[in-house]
Amino acid sequence: MTDTGYDEWLAAIADGEGYYLACPDGHGSLPPRRSCPHCGAAELTEESLPKTGEIRTFTEVHVPAPDFADEAPYVTAIASFGPVKLTGVVRDLPADEVDLGTTVSVGAGANATTDERLLVFRPASE
Repeated sequence: MTDTGYDEWLAAIADGEGYYLACPDGHGSLPPRRSCPHCGAAELTEESLPKTGEIRTFTEVHVPAPDFADEAPYVTAIASFGPVKLTGVVRDLPADEVDLGTTVSVGAGANATTDERLLVFRPASE
């Protein structure tokens, strides 16, 4: 099963061309959207996603859902990228080094259990 709007957005992330949707009032949201979830504006434009974000919250998962059985243990995080927040799995960074404020880049990776694409965060290059 595919989610066309999300799959296209994730492909853009994988290609290094991530974007978000912005309304005239400056609110950010993620596709697919027809209107701003904050103010209802129907005029949305694609804006480039910042190259780096900052981890706002995270958790280390030891007892995963079945679709992530081969990933455990892993860290899932919410990171702020300008006006939007993204949820992804942290890769290439030991769990004990993940902290609030850690600077990360965003990309696409494969789920070890299902082989489906997923959003991943990696330590940002300095």
